[in-house]
Amino acid sequence: MKQKFPTRQLFLLAVIGYFVVAMATFGTSCKHPPLFDDDGLTPVDSMDTTVVIDTFPTGTPCDPDSVYFETDVLPILISSCAKSGCHNAASHEKGVILDSYANVVQTGDVRPFDLNGSDLYEVITETDPDKRMPQPPNAPLTQAQIQLIAKWINQGAQDLHCDPAFGACDTTNISFSQTLKPILNFYCVGCHSGAGASGNVHLDAYAGVKSVAQNGKLLGVISWAPGFQKMPQGGNQLDDCKIAKFKTWIDSGAPEN
Repeated sequence: MKQKFPTRQLFLLAVIGYFVVAMATFGTSCKHPPLFDDDGLTPVDSMDTTVVIDTFPTGTPCDPDSVYFETDVLPILISSCAKSGCHNAASHEKGVILDSYANVVQTGDVRPFDLNGSDLYEVITETDPDKRMPQPPNAPLTQAQIQLIAKWINQGAQDLHCDPAFGACDTTNISFSQTLKPILNFYCVGCHSGAGASGNVHLDAYAGVKSVAQNGKLLGVISWAPGFQKMPQGGNQLDDCKIAKFKTWIDSGAPEN
């Protein structure tokens, strides 16, 4: 015997059937992969990540009142002290190695907040040429470099880090004397000056800089291009902004401005 359904029940069954079919059709035509895997945190491999919106800037801006070892102190030591025959890892003259934070603090006997008790500060301020570091014929550190190292020790000789390239890089109105010479003095002149200039490359005056700028060597070594020796030797690569400033100056004819 056939079961009879009231008209209202037949109507409801028809409506439910319609939605089941509609949802099945929608699921087939608009199917997309899940956004996350089972842990609910990690995007799955099939997720489209072509467009990424970075809401917050990355990196830590440098505090102009703080001294950062990697960007402020180490380049001075690499250029003027941690080189062959002196205080690099191979030479380690008198057991002193000045090529990293740990080595500088330990073998240079750096005592946080204590200038007079820090051997590193004592030798860079020594007036006796036989005791002063860097030793002759190398030029002594400039007063600005000595003051920077002193400030670092007085601030606790910490291994602070920041991103020098954080923010916009201004490559307009690049001047050799005002923009590039201070960078060269800070990172390069310790090795590339005087009678014992490394590789017979002199970067303490415009003529020497212009020569390596025009033959492509200057940009090659500071950008760590294939086939060129990486400079500063034994140190970190110059940040992108500094390299861009050199490139701008070279592209404009390397003027003595």
